[in-house]
Amino acid sequence: MTRIIGIDPGLLHTGWAVVDSIGAERHYVASGVILPKTGLSLPERLTVIFRGVTDLCEKFNPDVCSIEITFVNKNPKTTLILGHARAAAIVAISNKNIPVFEYEPNKIKKTLTSAGHADKEQVYKMVKILLPAANPKTPDESDAIAIALAHANMSKFNF
Repeated sequence: MTRIIGIDPGLLHTGWAVVDSIGAERHYVASGVILPKTGLSLPERLTVIFRGVTDLCEKFNPDVCSIEITFVNKNPKTTLILGHARAAAIVAISNKNIPVFEYEPNKIKKTLTSAGHADKEQVYKMVKILLPAANPKTPDESDAIAIALAHANMSKFNF
C-alpha cells in the first residue's frame, strides 16, 4: 500500500487529499482545504500553509506527495505568489522526508478524464466516480483528490 497526499496549492485555498493506493485499487482516506485568513500578510499565510501541511503529514503519515506544477498565468504577480504557496507546501512535505512528485495540470486532467483541458466539473465528476466515498466541498479539494489519484495512476512510471 502507498499512502498519497495530493496538494492543490493556493494562497487563499490549499486543497489536500489523502488516498491509499493498493495495486489497482484506490481508497479515499480524507480531504479538505487549508484556509489562511485573507487579512493575514503573505508571510503569515505561508506559515498557515506550512503548518497545515506539516500537521497533515503528522496525522496521516503519507508515503509520497503529489503536487500540481504552477504555470505562468496572465498575471505574473499572481503566478509568483502562487509559487510561494506551492513552495510552503513542498518545504513542509520535504521537511518530513516525504518524496514529492510534481505534475502539470493538463497531465492530471488527462489521467483522470482522458481530456487534458477538462474543466473543474468534469474533474469533480471523475473524482466521484473513481472514489465514491469522497465528497469534495470545493474545487480545490476535488483537484487535490484528482492530483493524488493521478499520482496513483502514474506512479508505476515514476519508480
